[in-house]
Amino acid sequence: MNTDNRTIKRIALVLGASRGIGRAICLQLLEKGHHVIGVARDFSTARLNEPSFTPVIMDLAELQTLPERFRTIQHDHPNIDAVICCAGRGQFGSLEEFSHEQIRALMDLNFLSHAYAAKTFLPAMKRGKHGHVIFIGSEAALAGRQKGAIYCASKFALRGMAQALREECAGSGVHISIINPGMVKTTFFDKLDI
Repeated sequence: MNTDNRTIKRIALVLGASRGIGRAICLQLLEKGHHVIGVARDFSTARLNEPSFTPVIMDLAELQTLPERFRTIQHDHPNIDAVICCAGRGQFGSLEEFSHEQIRALMDLNFLSHAYAAKTFLPAMKRGKHGHVIFIGSEAALAGRQKGAIYCASKFALRGMAQALREECAGSGVHISIINPGMVKTTFFDKLDI
């Protein structure tokens, strides 16, 4: 975003900030001079010692705690104008290989945690008539694949929500985007049996 060759500084909330795409996004935003509030379970191996980086340790899979935790972040940082939802994990296998708990856990983290974040931060953005919510989906949101029923379902849900929110936010000054990358060189694939 440029105005008269000046970059407009943002306050961005990045979910899944300690590794992979989320960490890369944090580094890019910090390099451009934005303030980043990064959410992750653990920053011990991914420290970002930047004055413009605020780490928030939170397990996004613990849905029951998210509304209160997100409200606290919003209270502490009322001017957040970008929310970037990158958190997630991959788990693959035939549907019958998943326990009921594993199905729920994957949907909770890959989809519902992002829905909770959007629900919390969108209203203030709409009132302020500006902001951007970006969901990092997957090419798995575009076509179902063998041994990916639950993972694909979580990404299809994210894509559907992004498309609906884009229409809901039309004319509000709030932008909704989804990016569906393919394979990316990160640790995401290190422990997957696919």
